[in-house]
Amino acid sequence: MRFSRVGTLVFILITVIIGANCSYYNRIIARKYLVDGAEAYKARKFDQAEQLFRDAVAKDPEGETLEGKTAQLFLARTLHSQYFGDRGNTAKAEEAIKEYRKVLAVDITDNSSFKAIASLLENLGRREEAEKWKQDRANDPNVPADQRAEALTSLASAQITCANEITDVDPVKKTVEKDGVASFQFTKPEDPATFEKLKQCVAKGTEIIDKAVALEPDSIKQPGSIDVKPKSDKELAELLDLIKKFQSTWSYKANALIQQMRVAEMEGNAEAKEDFKKKAEEARDKFIALSDLEKNILAEQDARIAAKKEAANTK
Repeated sequence: MRFSRVGTLVFILITVIIGANCSYYNRIIARKYLVDGAEAYKARKFDQAEQLFRDAVAKDPEGETLEGKTAQLFLARTLHSQYFGDRGNTAKAEEAIKEYRKVLAVDITDNSSFKAIASLLENLGRREEAEKWKQDRANDPNVPADQRAEALTSLASAQITCANEITDVDPVKKTVEKDGVASFQFTKPEDPATFEKLKQCVAKGTEIIDKAVALEPDSIKQPGSIDVKPKSDKELAELLDLIKKFQSTWSYKANALIQQMRVAEMEGNAEAKEDFKKKAEEARDKFIALSDLEKNILAEQDARIAAKKEAANTK
């Protein structure tokens, strides 16, 4: 039997409606799975939560809807929690990494998923892979600048820690007394290879942290001049997140300069030592200024919450 033109149009219309309703139905069911999964997760019933989140993911495997994206993330976190509950179950860690990667494929700005993968790789003992993961993140122009800076800071921290582990122990670091005042004195490690390793760690750490500092936005370069009062709640939250990232950057920048100062002292270069000391103090001052701004934001947020509560009570 042949369809008429009107019959064909009606058939197409019915198909579209059924498809749309099916999609809507899948979202509703996915939401139920998410709610039930969240309750199971909260009760630490991770196996049950995992299955519910898998069921939610099945309704939108590509993560095209909010429900689908949320299900992927919740599944990854559940697998992550299962691994931390049993470090011997590395299969859960591998699955979690796979699911986190899916989340990032949909939303590259999901920084928590990036950090989770880095943490899992390190816990699995795959440090080189973790370092490459961070380096790729830092080099990706599609990633927001502040998140790239955070990845660079993490990479720099490993090098600066490497240097500190050499310079912060006896006999390299000694307490001496001059004119009744105790201070630290730094001398070269006895092993030339150790001293060479120190210089390499300091040089690499400094190079990386300088790249992170270069990504600092103009909006927080003068933290002392920022007035938090006129800013909206959303602007305050975004500013606070940005500040926390670059607080860490400036902290490691100061530490890198301190390590350079120690190497200069070991090499008997008094002029360079004083120069690095001055720059380290400037970096520390920037860190303190960002910390003060953070305190101002937190105080403003607390004041606004208190004002809202008072207004509600008055009503």
